[in-house]
Formats: sequence, C-alpha cells, structure tokens
Amino acid sequence: MRITLLLFCITLLMSCETKKKDYAPLKKEIAQNEVVVKEVQQTSDYTYLFVQESGKEYWMAVSKSEVKEGEKIYFTGAMEMKNFESKELNKVFDRIFFVDRISKNPIDYDSKKTEMISKKKEGINKLLDSIKISPPADGHSISELYNNSKEFNGQTVKVRGQVVKVNMDIMDRNWVHLMDGTRGEKRSDLTFTTKDVVKVGDTVTFEGILAIDREFGAGYVYPVIVEDAVLLN
Repeated sequence: MRITLLLFCITLLMSCETKKKDYAPLKKEIAQNEVVVKEVQQTSDYTYLFVQESGKEYWMAVSKSEVKEGEKIYFTGAMEMKNFESKELNKVFDRIFFVDRISKNPIDYDSKKTEMISKKKEGINKLLDSIKISPPADGHSISELYNNSKEFNGQTVKVRGQVVKVNMDIMDRNWVHLMDGTRGEKRSDLTFTTKDVVKVGDTVTFEGILAIDREFGAGYVYPVIVEDAVLLN
C-alpha cells in the first residue's frame, strides 16, 4: 500500500503553524485524464508537472519519473491539496494534484488494475520470503498485532522490521511501511506514522500507539496502524 501520496484521497482540514492545508479527492477518480506537460520540476522524491487539460492548467505531482515538456500523459486518479509547500522547491502551490501513476499511453483501466494486483501480490510474496526479522525482546511481530489487534488497540507497541515503503510529509507526518516476514490474515506490512526519517531497506525499531479501524476520510480506513511512532534504533 504503500502509500504513495495518493493512497489518501481524503477530505480533511489540517493546520501547520499558521498555514492551513485542505485535502480533497479529484472528482475524476476513475475516468481517464489526458494532459499535456507544459513544465517539469524535479526533486529527490517527486516530479512536479505543470499541465494543460481541455484548456485548463494546473500543477500535479507524481513519484519521481522521467517526463519531458510537450509530452502527453495519462492518469486515472489523484488527490488535491491546497496551500501545499515543497521545501525542496521553496514553493507553495495554491492547488496541486498528487497522482498515483502516470502513463505515456492511454490506460486500459480494468486490465491494468488486474495486472497491477497480480504483480503486487507476486512482489509482496517474494519480498516477504526474503525478510526474517525477530521482534524486540519486549515487542511484537506484525502477525501478532494483526491477529490480536483488538487486544492491542490503544496500547503502546514496539515493532522491528524492514522499511519497504515511505511516503514523506503527508498530513505533516511521514508514513512508513514495515515488514518482518510475518503476515496477518490479509496484510503483511504494517503502517507507522512518524516524524522520524528512514529509508527503504533500513531495518528499524518503532514504538507507537496501535489503533484499529482508523479512518482518514473518503472511505480510506486502516484496519491496523501505529501512530505517533518514535524511531528507537
């Protein structure tokens, strides 16, 4: 799940110092968008694109990609953010859309979705087989937390695992996905929200408060998540 920036189609109003950030889903969540790239700005993690669609112009961002000015690209879903600040660009976007993925060719949504699900499952299984990390002496495995989530709800938990995905600075926090080689009934990775910075591939220990059925709006619910996590090592 990672979360990529777009996994969060949410409608929340957040405060960051004196600035407010509005989060809202793009109405054309499934319908295909076709845009022409007018400007490209690259950062370490994201590609920012100023695009034109049916006479309208706006900014969008996607995970770092090779895109050129004048190219036509396609996407199927996005999250709108207002008053978003990119620290690397030293720029505040009055309005910007964060996009799940882009394509240089028109998207066959149904077949792409099936293909992506299949590849994702295959990739997760391979990754899971390669990770074997024991929990801390006073901690818990990911499978234990998933399988006994109601018992751990609201409690402080400690988990050790490998970082498999990171989404930085979403709703003023970082979203880190860990795997330890175990899995719950439906998931093998556990999401942590934190102010600390880690990299994909790191083996880390986090301590935070476990929550169940945590909803972030627009129907996006985390069955299990660890919030306000602190990096121990």
